[in-house]
Amino acid sequence: MTDQSFDLIVIGGGPGGYVAAIRAAQLGKNVAVVEREHLGGICLNWGCIPTKALLRSAEVGHLIQRAAEFGFKVDGVTPDLDAIVKRSRKVAKQLNQGVGHLLKKHKVTVFDGHGKLAGKGKVAVSKDGKDVASLQSTNILLATGARARTLPNLQPDGEFIWTYKDALVPNTMPKKLLVVGSGAIGIEFASFFITLGADVTVVEVLDRVLPVEDAEISGMAEKAFKKHGMTIHTSTTVETLSKTKAGVDAVLKDAKGKTSTVSVDRVILAVGITANTENLGLEGTGVKLDRGHVVTDKWGATGEKGVYAIGDLTAPPWLAHKAMHEGVACVEKMFGFAGAHALDPAMIPGCTYCTPQIASVGLTEEKAKQAGHKVKVGRFPFIGNGKAIALGEPEGMIKTVFDEKTGELLGAHMIGAEVTELIQGYAVAKTLETTEQELMQTVFPHPTLSEMMHESVLDAYGRTLHF
Repeated sequence: MTDQSFDLIVIGGGPGGYVAAIRAAQLGKNVAVVEREHLGGICLNWGCIPTKALLRSAEVGHLIQRAAEFGFKVDGVTPDLDAIVKRSRKVAKQLNQGVGHLLKKHKVTVFDGHGKLAGKGKVAVSKDGKDVASLQSTNILLATGARARTLPNLQPDGEFIWTYKDALVPNTMPKKLLVVGSGAIGIEFASFFITLGADVTVVEVLDRVLPVEDAEISGMAEKAFKKHGMTIHTSTTVETLSKTKAGVDAVLKDAKGKTSTVSVDRVILAVGITANTENLGLEGTGVKLDRGHVVTDKWGATGEKGVYAIGDLTAPPWLAHKAMHEGVACVEKMFGFAGAHALDPAMIPGCTYCTPQIASVGLTEEKAKQAGHKVKVGRFPFIGNGKAIALGEPEGMIKTVFDEKTGELLGAHMIGAEVTELIQGYAVAKTLETTEQELMQTVFPHPTLSEMMHESVLDAYGRTLHF
């Protein structure tokens, strides 16, 4: 059994963990990563990356369905689900191997096994029930991520009732699909399967889909999803799921207490996540939990000296890019890097890769008002943009929210083609504390979708030029 000492031990090789390890190695530190399953974690292997590969296939399929609009005659095209899934898994495998290469390049030692705290400054690594290493460090970073949440009356079985992991490698193409939960994960899968021809029903317990988004954007999204053929039930709960010979019967209850039954081939559960805190050796330490997630300060420090935590294991938002930046900030502070800068959650953009795409950063209009801001709001529709019309994507909107007194950009919210790429412009602007005047003076290239970002700013101040 290996017995080694390191400057930093990272438990978990997902996006937060491996990035933190690389940054620590760049600072000249001797680093170990303990990973029990896949380097790259859920995001790379069973989340962000493979879902985007699936959605790219759906996007191609959607364009093929619209081929006549672009001057092409296409006959007899049908989706090959097996081939689509194989491509997705190939993409994930390629990137998984890439993470291994990056860690090797930075001379990070990787231990294959389950890591847990084993006393002050100690980590025990086991594999298949056997102890394989005893590691020591004054700095231990927990980055074990999270898994799909389940509810007592909604339990996945891997065959008829799927988690997101099951939905990534479907054993059949469902004719009728029920998606429970309308957050990013649920809506992305709903968008994928409806494009491939499934009859999709989405159930959301709150009063609107994509409930973390700006209410106006959420409303536009629901209209677009319904236009594509989705059936959406908001303010509705799934009371029971009963398996039948043909699939699953779901009993739904609306806000008025009225129940109805929906019969489907498959169900996807997308009702949130549960942090992987089990068997980490947290018992008897100063590490505290809040609703199942590890409590930290802004630098990732827990209540136990020398133990840190980042990513989905900690507070929301639960996003891969948040975990990466947290990891960098944590190790830079840990090792005294002069440029260390704590992550501000208000600067973290969020993206949903459905059709149409959704993206946002900062405060919604409602939250800005609740925070005491008197706001100016700008809007610009895709129909007013030449590039959007040329692309055949005239549906969508860009919305900006400013503080009326200071001109501070409080938030930006988008729906439409490629907005997941556009949002970073506003993220940079917020990070640089840009005002409306600086955004107005910025030159945006023509013809591009990004021009709508400029026009939305202008509209907030009554100066829009092209609508």
